[in-house]
Amino acid sequence: MTQISRRTFALGTLAATTLAACGNGIGGAGAAVIDSRVDSTLNHMYATYPGTRDLANKASGMLVMPVITQAGLGVGGSFGRGALRIGETTVDYYSAASASAGLQVGGQQFSSVLFFMTPEALTDFRRASGWAVGANVEYALNDTGESLRAETTTSLAPVIAVVFAQAGFRAGATIEGTKYTRIIP
Repeated sequence: MTQISRRTFALGTLAATTLAACGNGIGGAGAAVIDSRVDSTLNHMYATYPGTRDLANKASGMLVMPVITQAGLGVGGSFGRGALRIGETTVDYYSAASASAGLQVGGQQFSSVLFFMTPEALTDFRRASGWAVGANVEYALNDTGESLRAETTTSLAPVIAVVFAQAGFRAGATIEGTKYTRIIP
């Protein structure tokens, strides 16, 4: 029987811990969990805001972020993970992260769907190494989902963002932007 020295044991433990911390999740259930949440989010959106189904049918693709968590006290940020769908098929996974600064306090969670209304907008999004929401996004924020229809003037925008299912409280005036990055869940 051989004995393991303390040094060998310590180095082995350190190496195992380091490797475990560097895991990228390949082969894990991360994709299945995200896909399940995306399905649930879309079902909720279509039931609550029936007009969004028409937007989805006319869109070249949709980026669905089931839960984005946002918090701030002077300085804030948010994070969420979701999937890019073309038709009914998930083609990529993305994270959304933002930082904000200004007069703000509180925290909230919400769901977000970006509808890419033109093939060019979808291609630009997919080719970018990191895509930031800018002035080219039209926001449709309305508690009465009946008014969210593809026939409205917002359907002329290349990207339409629908934010819904807000929970929590956040107040203030901030400057912020959201960056979307492709991930391997």
